[in-house]
Amino acid sequence: MKIQNFDELATTDARRALLNIAEAGYESIDTKEVLQKTMRLEGERLSLADQVIDLSLVGRIVFVAVGKCAAVAGIFAEGLLGDRIADGVVVDVAVCPPLAHLKIFCGTHPLPSTENLRAAEAIVAALGGLTEKDLVIFIISGGGSTLLFFPEDPASREEIPIMTALINAGATIQEINIIRKHLSRARGGNLAKAAYPARVVSLIFSDVVGDELSSIASGPTVKDMTTIEDAAAVLVKYNVLQTCNLEKCGLIETPKEDNYFAKVSNILVVSNRHALEAMQTTAARLGFAAEIRGSELTGDADDVGKMIVDAIRAASPHTALLWAGETTVTVRNPAGRGGRNLELCASALRFVDDGEEVLSFASDGRDHGAFAGAICDTITRKAAIDARVDTESFRAANDTYALFEKIGNYVMTGDTGSNVSDLIIALKY
Repeated sequence: MKIQNFDELATTDARRALLNIAEAGYESIDTKEVLQKTMRLEGERLSLADQVIDLSLVGRIVFVAVGKCAAVAGIFAEGLLGDRIADGVVVDVAVCPPLAHLKIFCGTHPLPSTENLRAAEAIVAALGGLTEKDLVIFIISGGGSTLLFFPEDPASREEIPIMTALINAGATIQEINIIRKHLSRARGGNLAKAAYPARVVSLIFSDVVGDELSSIASGPTVKDMTTIEDAAAVLVKYNVLQTCNLEKCGLIETPKEDNYFAKVSNILVVSNRHALEAMQTTAARLGFAAEIRGSELTGDADDVGKMIVDAIRAASPHTALLWAGETTVTVRNPAGRGGRNLELCASALRFVDDGEEVLSFASDGRDHGAFAGAICDTITRKAAIDARVDTESFRAANDTYALFEKIGNYVMTGDTGSNVSDLIIALKY
């Protein structure tokens, strides 16, 4: 079971149903389960999604996994391919055990660090000197953008104030990734260029609204259609140019030559649609009229919280409404703790009524802190009243992690090793 405090939270039938639906979502995107269906080896035949490769014709195999699914993927790949792996790198934000054939890096997120730079350099080095007979297998997942920190000037740290300013201004993940692609020699198709002329198969785990492959982990093996000018326009939109000291803020152009991508297969293997469909099936089995309202939810988390409550209030009894996506938080207090899921729940807490349940949670298990998300219902509101906690002051200060520390009702999963954006469930019991 992914939800570690399931029994503690499941104090009513409505909550138990809510948590069972969430658990189904988590289980459907389990990285190991996905890879068992996607990567198979039968003799010399390696299947990678719809690609079947005769390994007797392959020279060296290089394996690279980047993002919040990387540690689990690295363990799986070593178990499947063993000594066939000639070289490779795994870079994740979680601690993972040493591996026999793969170099392990534990980077930082959401802001880059020297460890991220070391990891990106190691990946590019592992891809050096490959031939047309060689095969590179990439596992690309959310969180990879920050981990692939490799500025043109290795001593530069311009990305940190730029990213901080964009995040605090409420820039979308797509806008942020346009900037990231033009700040690193390992994003925006640059890893495909580094692997050229080898054959490349990238299995991609989407955490991006709309599943645009070039945005997931900033598209390290996908040809980038944006330009330096597009990136500069985002910086102008959010008035970030003033934070930069370098000409053009250190922006670099991404590779545009078609030959670097001629032997690259980018394959989407899991997205939030898998979680939504699994949750819908479970909700229906539990007796709810289950409806997927959308897989591309965006907007300010504070506003979305009210919208979710309005939607479930207008629904008939025994209804489950489901969303996935990635909201944003307008930061009013940089010292506040908590992510967009907790912000959404704190907002919804103002409006929720008897028989209504809302749960917003991070698929990777961490909403900018140890909590994945929280349950919003009248039980949670009563806990705040009993603890004499002014929920509005915490919400206004973007300090929602501290709020749920005080009133409980948060969801704990730890690092799930999966990442397909945020998931939201609303029930009318």
